Parts: sequence; structure tokens; C-alpha cells
Amino acid sequence: MNSRSLESWRYTMWSTKISFFTFLCIAPALLFGQQVLTIDQVLEEVSRNNPSIRALDSRIKSADAKVEGAGAWMAPMVGAGTFMTPYPGAELMNDSEKGAWMLSAEQAIPNPAKIRAKKKYLASQSAINVAEQKMRVDLLRAKARELYYGVVVLYKKLGYQSENKMIMQTMKKLAEIRYPYNQGALGQIFKAEGRLHETENMLLMTEGEIQSNKMALNALMNRSPHADFAIDTTLEVKFKPLTLLDTAYLSAKRSDVMQMDRSILAMEYNINQMRQEAKPDFSIRFEHMSPRSQMMPNQFSMMGMVSIPIAPWSSGMYKSEVKAMSFEQEAMKKEREAMLTEMLGMTKGMENSLVNMQKQLQNYEEKILPALRKNLKVSMLSYQENKGDLNMVIDGWEAVNMAQMTYVEQLQLFYKMIVDYEKNIEI
Repeated sequence: MNSRSLESWRYTMWSTKISFFTFLCIAPALLFGQQVLTIDQVLEEVSRNNPSIRALDSRIKSADAKVEGAGAWMAPMVGAGTFMTPYPGAELMNDSEKGAWMLSAEQAIPNPAKIRAKKKYLASQSAINVAEQKMRVDLLRAKARELYYGVVVLYKKLGYQSENKMIMQTMKKLAEIRYPYNQGALGQIFKAEGRLHETENMLLMTEGEIQSNKMALNALMNRSPHADFAIDTTLEVKFKPLTLLDTAYLSAKRSDVMQMDRSILAMEYNINQMRQEAKPDFSIRFEHMSPRSQMMPNQFSMMGMVSIPIAPWSSGMYKSEVKAMSFEQEAMKKEREAMLTEMLGMTKGMENSLVNMQKQLQNYEEKILPALRKNLKVSMLSYQENKGDLNMVIDGWEAVNMAQMTYVEQLQLFYKMIVDYEKNIEI
């Protein structure tokens, strides 16, 4: 390489370093004015502002309102009419046969045991809604974590692509400088230019994915889809398997198991409520008669009544309902056991996969990527000293680029599996 081309090479490399250093310096300034949201802040906003969670708040309040009204009695019945009044045209022997005007009032009095059973059942329905809300919160938080981790990985991918673009720009400029001195082929320049444009396309694709994930996060937080924010790009997620993971742990932590437990309890309260149908209900009736004849005194009638639900022709209904609900409750218990056993096996399998993936990622970070970068650096030095051609540099550049993209894909899959693992032990 003659002195002029060597001087151009040094100038190009110095310009590239200055440009990259300038980019690193102004990047925080570009983010100035944007709201920086950590993963915990995002999860908090999702839990507080997501519309589907707020909808369940209203459903819980609705169930609580039903509990408050469970002890209400039936409305009283009142009536007015005539009593022992002869038909028109009938012959009367004396005024006492004219009948009377009658006022009546009747009140049904429910059995207190039935009211207590109904209140317990309705309260259990409210508890199911609370468990459903927690499960919905856990699902939305898991989705938010997946999107947030995805943005973190995409920014790492964007950094690799930006660095690779600057390297290829430098190689292309150097090839253009060396070509007039017959120290490079024209085809190499075009090849470098093609790789440069491919990298630009990948940058556009990555930036688009980042914006899509941010829009999805805004939707989960009930914000404007175009509201911009910055994320914590330094976030690193490490996996550490739980030491005491068994069905008891899952039973205590998983919100869907909690919901099933409360559904089973609600079924028990419903069975108890149906059993109360065997107890009687009461009612009282009062009637007042004002005779149309002044010779007759005012009269009244008072009657108390009680139902007889143990009669054979009426007891069959609630007895069959109790039997049917008992079988349904037993089925729910078996389903719960099967779900816990299946989920434990699935989660243990994920633990093994995550441990292996973490080791693979560590190999990429500590061995594979550093080795390929060194190979690229050696190729660039050889090209600088005119001991190699640009094709060798491009091959090394492509090897680094491919390894980086494979690492990023593995990292994204690793983070997604961590989210799935956390979802398995919580939801």
C-alpha cells in the first residue's frame, strides 16, 4: 500500500472512530425529554390502568352488591276487596247478609338459615371474580414483560447492526480508495455496497419491530399508541431455578389454581344452599273486615303459614340438584390435581431447557463472539497491510454478523422462555 492510500486508510478509520464515539455521546441526548420506564414501572402501569382489569373491578363490585341484598325479604302483599258479599239480585233476610269490605296484608318470612347460606354462596362468587382479576393481571404482566424484554433484545440487535454498518462503510471507502491504484477489484466494491444496503434494511426492520413492541406496551398501559418512551437497555435477566418447586408451591402461587379452589368452595356453598331447601319458609297474613251493616262489628283474621318442603313430591328437586353438584365438585377436584401434575412436569422441563440455554448464551458472550471479532480484526489488519483482499474481510464480517444475529435470537428465545416459566409458576 502506497503512502497516499495508507494515509486515506488512517483518515477513514479515524473518522469512523470519531463518528461512533460521537454517536455514543449524543445517544443519551437523543433520549432527553423521553420518559424512561423501567420494567417495574411498566408492570405497575399495566396493573393500574389496563381497561380489562378495570372492567373486572366493576364485576367484583356487582357481586359484592348482591351479597348486601342477599338478606332482603320478599315485598309485602296488600289487597282490598269484599268479603261474603251476595251477588246482585239475591234476596237478603237482614242487613247482616250484606257482607263486608276487606283489607288484607301478607308477608313472607324466609328461613334465616337459607339467608345465611345464600350470603355465603354470593360472597364466594365475589371471591372467584377477585381470583379471576389476579389471573388477568398476571397474564397481562407476563405479556408486558415479554414485550419489554423483546425491546431490550432489539436494541442490542440494533447496536450490533449499527456497528456492522460502520465497519462495512469503512471497508467500502477503503476499497474505493485502493481501486484506482490497482490494489482492489471493482467487484469487491459492489459486494461491500450490497452488504451495506442489506445492513441498512435490517436496521429499518429492527427499528420497526421496536416501534411495534412499544405500541403494544402502550396499549397494555392504556396510553396513546404513539406515546414515545425510553427503556432500560442495560437490563439483564438471569435465570435461577426455584429450589422448592412442587405441587404445593404451585397450588399456593398460581392464580388459576386459586380461582379453581374458590370455584370448588363456591360449589360447596351452593350445595349447602340447596340443602337448606329442606327447611321450611314462613308467612303471616292479616285481614280486616268492615261490615256494610252498622249492626255488625268489625272483624279480623290472622293466619301464620309454614311450607312443608320435605313432602315427597317436592323434595326430589333439591335432592337431585345436591347430588348433581356433588359429582361436579368431585370432577373439579380431579381436574385440579391433573392440572397441577401436568404443570409441574412442564415447568421442570422448562427449568432444564433454560439452564442449558443460559450456558449456550454464556459461550456466545465469552467465547464465540470474541473469537469471531478477533478473526475479523485480523482480516482487516491483513487487508490494511495489503496481505489479503476485501472478500476475506467480508467473509469475516458476515461470520460475526451471523453469530451476533444467532446470539440475539437465542437471547430473545431465552427471555421469552423465562417469561413463560414465571407465568407457569404464577398464573
